[in-house]
Amino acid sequence: MNYFSSDFKLGILGGGQLGKMLLYNTRKFDIYTCVLEASDAAPCKIACDEFHLGDLMDYDAVYNFGKQVDVLTIEIENVNVDALEALEKEGIKVYPSSRTLRTIQNKAKQKLFYVDNELPTAPFSRFAYLSEIEDAINNGGLELPFVWKAAQFGYDGNGVKVVRQLSDLENLPKGECIAEELVPFKNELAVIVARNASGDTKTFPVVEMEFHPEANQVEYVICPARISDDVANKARQVALNVSKAFNHVGLLAVEMFQTKDDSILINEVAPRPHNSGHQTIEASYTSQFEQHLRAILDLPLGRTDSKVGGVMVNLVGAEGHTGNVVYENIEKIMTMEGVTPHIYGKKQTRPFRKMGHVTIVNENLNEARRVAEEVKQSIKVISE
Repeated sequence: MNYFSSDFKLGILGGGQLGKMLLYNTRKFDIYTCVLEASDAAPCKIACDEFHLGDLMDYDAVYNFGKQVDVLTIEIENVNVDALEALEKEGIKVYPSSRTLRTIQNKAKQKLFYVDNELPTAPFSRFAYLSEIEDAINNGGLELPFVWKAAQFGYDGNGVKVVRQLSDLENLPKGECIAEELVPFKNELAVIVARNASGDTKTFPVVEMEFHPEANQVEYVICPARISDDVANKARQVALNVSKAFNHVGLLAVEMFQTKDDSILINEVAPRPHNSGHQTIEASYTSQFEQHLRAILDLPLGRTDSKVGGVMVNLVGAEGHTGNVVYENIEKIMTMEGVTPHIYGKKQTRPFRKMGHVTIVNENLNEARRVAEEVKQSIKVISE
């Protein structure tokens, strides 16, 4: 198949920053792209060949869009899976597959998948309604504290909450959810696995994620993770086992906990480019976005090792600021060595909204982490 400077069309469901960064690479390869997104202000709009407005959860919108392309991929999981299944039956290549997405879209199904495939994950209970949790606590079937997770449509710290007392359940969505045992862990790690349609797989180095205590969002991604080779090998093996079980094509980001006794437990997965791989743009031989393209087009996979140590800082909207965005002190951080800002192109900021990220590269990882802290203190995402 000739993908380059040809009539081939790649469809992308979702027009956010992940799609925009994927499009840097389709442009590099001159691959024709079509994007479907509900918002006219989407970051992807400036970089794709065709921009289609439509609701990603609407069957007809997704189906009709998919009929116009040769290969269809996603940059967000919340899409109409029934439409994807229909397209697959008609010979359109969809990566990740509708089957993979159906499992991953629902956290309860995702957790059951790990159990069925003997993959290590924290113990959990599944509930059809939030009210059932209170009953389970009262009759001794569930112990506090635990982690509540909405079964569907959670993202970036939304749809996840540590429940330490009954009152923590107030104001949570009433629908299907899981209660997961609160794991005492040392580290949150992630491994991105790339797999092409021929079944070739490669893993990126294990990264370590530091979280913002209030927003439950990743604040820093550190590559490579500051862990022993033994733990790193274990994490990579778990990620490869997950990839094999899903039989997915494309990228699979596997988020994990390193427990106090150095066991590895799967937290959750995302079948697409992921926040834990942004540093690969500057720090790796092949970025996660290029690798996703190589995988879904069944091209040879690129080299995954790092050229240099990298730390990624998320730029999120400051609290108390909503409106037209201003990146305060962006010039200041650009005077720092090894610092590259990525601005996503969202014109409106609001508290904790992901607006961009900054990568810091340095041969010395501790120095990169120190500069990352300085970057974090300096740049502010505020409104006019």
